Amino acid sequence: MGKNRAEARDHGIGFRDRLLGLWTAGETLDRAVATLDTIRARLDEVERENRILIRQMLIPKERFWQGQPEPLVDAVPAPLAFAQSCLCRAQHFRQPYFSYWTRELGEALRYHRKLWEFVFICQALYERGMIVPGSRALGFGVGEEPLSAYFAGRGVEVMATDMSADQAVAAGWTQTAEHAAGKESLRRPALCDDAAFEENVSFQTVDMNHVPDDLTGFDFCWSACALEHLGSIGHGLDFIERSLETLKPGGLAVHTTEFNLSSDADTLETAQTVLFRRRDIESLAERLRAKGHIVVPIDFHPGYGDVDRYVDVAPYLYEPHLKLMLEGYATTSIELIVQRRSE
Repeated sequence: MGKNRAEARDHGIGFRDRLLGLWTAGETLDRAVATLDTIRARLDEVERENRILIRQMLIPKERFWQGQPEPLVDAVPAPLAFAQSCLCRAQHFRQPYFSYWTRELGEALRYHRKLWEFVFICQALYERGMIVPGSRALGFGVGEEPLSAYFAGRGVEVMATDMSADQAVAAGWTQTAEHAAGKESLRRPALCDDAAFEENVSFQTVDMNHVPDDLTGFDFCWSACALEHLGSIGHGLDFIERSLETLKPGGLAVHTTEFNLSSDADTLETAQTVLFRRRDIESLAERLRAKGHIVVPIDFHPGYGDVDRYVDVAPYLYEPHLKLMLEGYATTSIELIVQRRSE
């Protein structure tokens, strides 16, 4: 990698000198731009090579993740698995409740943080008595995730929401199947039969930075890695607080988002994807508790196993993928559980 960096540096110096020569000789700007494009292409090539080398050096041995963990066919949900909010960790994937919820959601068991988010949301709601017939639920930024259909199949009345089609196109979510264009996008016959789906699922376009005042009276709400895309850390934290206002007194909010493992100081504060620091989460918890809400204690331990220590690099793997590198920061998923104050 040192050779590649030196090579890129030398190309940069050579380009500077050549560009000066082009200008002094009166050559056209088009030729200068062409030279710049060549340098950019070479830098992109060096970056791709470095990513491959980093992955080869850091990925854990296959015996730690390939074909693991083994599904537990007699698995059941836990009575209390998440007394605390926490970060995504490999140890969770090996618990019986994880196999249970993976099977319930029709997913493949694998070391992937998106699966962890779905399982955590389901387990956290289940153990707090929320996934029962007659409950009313509000999902934010649902994309094409299976949770709306699953909850509806268990008799929960679901209001699923996502951004407008224009916003989704501009953000690039339609290209990665991470946007719900409407109710039909959420249909999962294996999780919820058509009759229950039609009866229990509604859909509404919602900007999470401007949640409508008429969305109220829900027993619980959730979002799975959506609030980090609201433009800034401040917007994301404000959304969590605003989501509590959609709940009945004593209602439950369960949200997952990006957590910065690299720094409690530097981070991505205003971007298409922001990374929340420990201090951001703790500040929010203090703010919510001061208003009478119950914030479940948070365990910030990142895990200690081989799969936990691996930080994936783009283009990201199907597995293992619990932690990833995003613009120079290591990040993973964090789950937050907040109960609205009783009034």
